[in-house]
Amino acid sequence: MNNMNNALKNILIGSSIIISFISCEKDFSSLGTEIIGGTNFDTGSELYDVIAYSKKVGPVRSNGLPVNLIGIYNDPVYGSTTASFITQVSSSTINPVFGDSVVLDSVVLTIPYFSTNEGNDDSGNIMYELDSIFGDSPMNLYGFRNNYFLRDFDPESGFEETQNYYSNGATSETGMLNMAEIEGDTIFKQIMFLPSNDPTIIFGAPDEETGEREESRQDPPAIRTLLDKDYWQELIIDKEGEPELSNQANFEDYFRGMYFKVESLAGEPGTMILLDFSSSSSNITLYYTRDGFSTDENGDPIREQSTFELGFNGNRVNLLENNFNFPLEDGDDINGDEKIYLKGGVGSTAVINLFNADETGQSAEFTAFKESFVETNSDGEFVRSKRLVNEANLIFYVDQTMVDGEEPDRIYLYDLTNNAPLIDYFLDPSTNNFNPVDTKILHLGALERVDDEPDGEGIKYRLKMTEHINNLLIRDSTNVKLGLSVSGNLNLENESNQLDIITEETNILNRLPVSSIISPRGTVLFGNNTMDDDKKVQLEIFYTEPNN
Repeated sequence: MNNMNNALKNILIGSSIIISFISCEKDFSSLGTEIIGGTNFDTGSELYDVIAYSKKVGPVRSNGLPVNLIGIYNDPVYGSTTASFITQVSSSTINPVFGDSVVLDSVVLTIPYFSTNEGNDDSGNIMYELDSIFGDSPMNLYGFRNNYFLRDFDPESGFEETQNYYSNGATSETGMLNMAEIEGDTIFKQIMFLPSNDPTIIFGAPDEETGEREESRQDPPAIRTLLDKDYWQELIIDKEGEPELSNQANFEDYFRGMYFKVESLAGEPGTMILLDFSSSSSNITLYYTRDGFSTDENGDPIREQSTFELGFNGNRVNLLENNFNFPLEDGDDINGDEKIYLKGGVGSTAVINLFNADETGQSAEFTAFKESFVETNSDGEFVRSKRLVNEANLIFYVDQTMVDGEEPDRIYLYDLTNNAPLIDYFLDPSTNNFNPVDTKILHLGALERVDDEPDGEGIKYRLKMTEHINNLLIRDSTNVKLGLSVSGNLNLENESNQLDIITEETNILNRLPVSSIISPRGTVLFGNNTMDDDKKVQLEIFYTEPNN
C-alpha cells in the first residue's frame, strides 16, 4: 500500500548529524585498515538477547498532523477505529468585494484523494489508482458547521504556549472539547459513501443560449459534493462589507470551521481514508456571476464569472475512537513479552532494551559486549577495535497465527529516549519521496512476504542498525531504549516530528511518531520471550576480526 507522496524530511538535522559523524576521530574506514591488515582476518556473527515488550498508547496530540484520517477501519486482530475530523476554515480574501448583482451559481466542497495518474483509457478518460485507502465498503459521511472556537494558544499557560488538542477530544489533562458545539448545522451528507477512482469532471459555464455546460477538464478523484446555495449566500455573500469578513480573526470567530464524521452501516466494516486537508486543492469554492465593467451594445453590464474560496487551514484536529476486541496492556519490561503488539493511531508500540540495560544504559551484558569488540583506556574511552562491526540487525518475525494479511509494509525503529531517528536513518541514502513505501529501505527493511507477493503472508522485518551499534562501541554513545511502531510514511520522521501523549511523567512512552499516528494498521510480532527460538527477536551482528 502506497502512502502519501508529498512527504517531509528534515534535511538540516540529518545533514548536521552526518557532518558530526564524519568528523569523528576514528571513522569507519580507518578502523577497517587498522584491524584487517591485509587479508589476515576472519568473519563471524553473534546473536545477542534483547528485551522487547509492548507499550499501550494514551491519547495523543492530533493537531499539527501533516495529513488526517477520516473513516472506519476494522483490523482483523485489534478491532475497529473510527476517525473524525475538525478543521478551521480560512478565507482566501480579506474584506472581499463580490460586485454588483451577484448571483450564486453553485457551492462545491472538494477534498482530493491521494492518487496516481495511470494514463488514459480507450475513451480518452484519465485512469487513476487511489492511494492511502484502507478498506472498500460504504459508510455515511457527514459535514457539519463547527461552532466551537479552536484557539491557537493555551490559556492555562497564560497564552504563551500553543494549544494542544488530543485524539480523545481533550485539550489538556482536565479540559475537553465541547462536542455539542462542534456538531452544528448539517452542511452536507453522503449516504452509502465510498471512495471512487473516477476522475472529477469539471464543466465550464453554461451556454448563454442553450444553458448547457461542456466538459472543460478532468481533475484527480476527490470527495466532491454540492452544498446548499442559500446557506452560503447568507453565510458569505450577504456579509460583504460586514465585520465578519473584514479580517481573518473575525472570520475564524464567525465561521469556526467544519466537523467531518462518519457513520457505520449494518454489516459493512467501512473504509479509512488518509487526506491532505492542507492542500490548496482542498477547499470550498463559491461560483458566482456578477456585473462586469464592460457593457454590451445596449449599455448593459456584461455578466462575468468569479469565484471565492475557503481553505482548510489553521487548526485541524483528528479524533480517534477505538472499539478493540481486547484491552491493550503494557508488557513485561523485566523479562520481555512472548508477543509484541503494534497498532497505529492510539494503539500500541514496543520498547526494545538492548543488553538488558538499566535506566542509564549500562549493564554487565553491555560491558561484556563492548569488551569483546573494542579496547578502552582507564577512563573508558575508545582505543582500538578488536572486531569491526560489518552489519547489525534486529529481525522481527510476524505471528501469522494472529494476523490475517493486513500487516503494515513498514515499521519504524527509533531512539525512544530522545524521540528521534537513529543515525542509520539519516545515513540511509534510499529516500524515496515519490513512493514512500520504498523509502529508507536499507535501514528499515520492508516486510518480507511469502513468494514476494504484494498480498502474500508477512514473514519478517529486518531492521539494520549498524551505525547505531558502532556509535555505542566507538563513540561511547548512550545505550538508549529503542521504540518500535507501525509507520504510514517513514519520510515524515525527524527529531521534531513526534507528538505528545497524555500520560504519567514517569512513562517512558511520552511522545509518538507522526507516521504511526496516521496509520490505522496493526500487526503482531514474536517477542524475545517466545518458546519458538527460530522466531524470537534477537540482535544479529556480523563482524570482522584479525586471525592472529
